Amino acid sequence: MKKWIIIISALFIVVVIGLITVYYNATKPLKIAEKKAIAIAKQETQLTDFEEFALYNGENTYFVLKAKNPKGEDVYVWIAEKDNALIIKRASDGVSKEEAVETVYANREPTEIISVRLGVVKIQKTIRPAWEIYYRTENGHSNYYYVDFDTGEKLRAIDNF
Repeated sequence: MKKWIIIISALFIVVVIGLITVYYNATKPLKIAEKKAIAIAKQETQLTDFEEFALYNGENTYFVLKAKNPKGEDVYVWIAEKDNALIIKRASDGVSKEEAVETVYANREPTEIISVRLGVVKIQKTIRPAWEIYYRTENGHSNYYYVDFDTGEKLRAIDNF
């Protein structure tokens, strides 16, 4: 009996160590991208207090950070992965996450909002910061709705895929 307890305990420890290793390896690229984005933002701007980080993979990859400017105002920073080009906007000058979701509800009939995140949409060769809202409708179809960060207007919708 004692032998079985030792075998089960050892097996449990091996499984836990394996799960921790898988988790660490899965999140490592995201942590590296976050460190890179913060380093670029610190080098190119006077921003501080980096609170949030997101990786956006649309037509191009962007790092999105939330930080504070020298006046203490919340700002969002979009950093293009390929050339480190920055777009900086004060959070108060744009549409909030909640307002973007309200826009979707006003124009569509989502049954479930799955995610809301900042990204970048290219419209007629113009790069536009936008909220990407991923949602499902009653029929179970997945949809994307892009709301312009500056104006709150619909930029693009991808329906029923």
